[in-house]
Amino acid sequence: MNTHIKTTGITLTPAISEYVDKRLEKILNLLENDPTIQCDIELAKTTAHHHKGDIFKAEVHIVGAGKNIFAKAEKDDLYAAIDIVREEILREIRSGKGKRISLIRRSGARVKNLVKGLMPWGKKTGI
Repeated sequence: MNTHIKTTGITLTPAISEYVDKRLEKILNLLENDPTIQCDIELAKTTAHHHKGDIFKAEVHIVGAGKNIFAKAEKDDLYAAIDIVREEILREIRSGKGKRISLIRRSGARVKNLVKGLMPWGKKTGI
């Protein structure tokens, strides 16, 4: 997975970069280390004039291998925003995996019912 970190309004320190990499390890494992997947991360300070409120934003956009996943979070702490965005991405990936498995099981059941209806199992045919 190719990752690209973009910052707006803040500087990318080694501590922030290391924290983002550490938090993305689980996502990387769920995506099976596919090199065709592109992960764009944007970390930003949304406003400079607020004394209170949501001022840090974290966005993650994952594209490739039939996936298009996006998550965004705004919090008063940059690290908290990164954590929330990570949980949203993990939820989306797991949800997609569950939907894919359900589709495979349903289609397999349809094929099985189709075969049962066309060819009776107890009788010998002259084939």
